[in-house]
Amino acid sequence: MPKMKTHKGAAKRFSITGTGKLKRTQANKNHILEKKSPKRKRRLRKSTLVDKTKEKNYKQAMPYL
Repeated sequence: MPKMKTHKGAAKRFSITGTGKLKRTQANKNHILEKKSPKRKRRLRKSTLVDKTKEKNYKQAMPYL
């Protein structure tokens, strides 16, 4: 059976924590930042975990990560 290919777009966006959960960066921090409050922009800097319901699908896209 051939090797599975890693989805490169997903591999660039997610990383795996020590406990095996998926870590991702938050959305809404790229443009139109003038109207967003400094507090909101500070919160968006931090990474967060992927939702449990989608984690299985994302891990299938990245079998060797």
